[in-house]
Amino acid sequence: MDPQPFNSNSRLRASDADRDRAATVLNEALAEGRLTAEEHSERLDSIYAAKTQADLVPLFDDLPVRPDAAPARAPGGSKRSTGRLIAIFGGATRKGAWHVPENSTAVTIFGGADIDLREAVLPAREITITAFAMFGGIGITVPPEMRVVDSGTAIFGGWDAPRDSPESARPDAPVLHLKGACVFGGIGVNRKNRKPKGDS
Repeated sequence: MDPQPFNSNSRLRASDADRDRAATVLNEALAEGRLTAEEHSERLDSIYAAKTQADLVPLFDDLPVRPDAAPARAPGGSKRSTGRLIAIFGGATRKGAWHVPENSTAVTIFGGADIDLREAVLPAREITITAFAMFGGIGITVPPEMRVVDSGTAIFGGWDAPRDSPESARPDAPVLHLKGACVFGGIGVNRKNRKPKGDS
C-alpha cells in the first residue's frame, strides 16, 4: 500500500510506518543543519507520542520536505527502496545475508544498533545509510573491499570511519555513503574480514 498524504484535519490514526517516515524527515533535517539537536529531540518525542496524522503535520510546517513526500518502498524496485532501523531504550541488529536497501536510516536513542554488511546483499554498487544516535551508539561493520565515504557530524560525541584498505581503493569497490549526526553518542565503522564458512 502506497503512503497517503498526511491531512492536518485527519482523525486517521497514525501508523508505525507514518511515524517512521516522519522520523526519517527529521533525521535528514538535523543532518542538513535545519534543526538543532534539541529541536530534533523534542519533535521526535512528539512523533512517537502522536495519535493521529493531524498531530504530525505541525511538526513539519517549517521544513521543506514533508513525511508524505519521503521516498517509499515499492514492489519491483520501481522506486528507491528505504529501510529503517530504530532502537529506543533497546537494541537492534542486522547481520548475515540480509537485503540492504539502497537508502537506509538508523536511529538510536538511549539504545544501540549493530549493522553488519559483510554478508549482506547489496542492491547496487553504492548504498547510503543516514545514522542518528542520541545518548546511544551505532556500530557498522563493512568487508575489506567496501569504501566508506562519511559526512557525519558529532556533537558531544564520537564519529569514526576507517581509511581505505588496498581492496577498498579499487575503482570498482562497493561504496557506503554514511551521513547523519550523533549527539552525546557514538557512530563507528569497522572494517573486518568475513568469517570462514562454517564458523558460528
